[in-house]
Amino acid sequence: MPAAVLTMEAVNMICGNAGDASAPGISTHLEISELKLPTLEENNVDHTAGGAMLQIEIPMYVNKLEATFNLAGWNPDVMAYFGQQAANMQQFTAYGLVRNRHTSEALRAIAIFYGRLGRVNPTNFRKGDLMHHEYSLKSIIHYELYLQEVVGAEPEEIYYVDFFTSEFRSGGVPLTAEMNTILAIPGTAL
Repeated sequence: MPAAVLTMEAVNMICGNAGDASAPGISTHLEISELKLPTLEENNVDHTAGGAMLQIEIPMYVNKLEATFNLAGWNPDVMAYFGQQAANMQQFTAYGLVRNRHTSEALRAIAIFYGRLGRVNPTNFRKGDLMHHEYSLKSIIHYELYLQEVVGAEPEEIYYVDFFTSEFRSGGVPLTAEMNTILAIPGTAL
């Protein structure tokens, strides 16, 4: 993609399984006012070698992931997800309209999470203000982020992270393939 400024214009968070008419999940497109995708952050350990004049950082792993979103008012169906995923992780899918400010082309951002609704934080009620509920997706074990240039076209992978297969791809590059091969981790695509 040539140089461009890509900005998010609109978003919808689907809470629950998404995909077909039998399990569409809960659409929040009329209530969502804010979405924060997970921060990807390396955990680094300082290393000071006894015979060196320079301290370095050594990357060890990626810190836990958390995503948050705010819904205006009350949504009892979404609120009820809290504490109900003891046996299974729940799927959450965010769809965003991203605009290329150079060409005006509309792109689709897709973020897929498997985790738990770990926090429901109601904001203060104040006369004259709109009360919101802040939600936090915690214990994320799987995260995918894509950008799709034309709806229906194959989306371009930005991130793919899976705890159980130890797969981590950034920009389609498999960053853990060597480790998975050396450690004989089963079920990984090498």
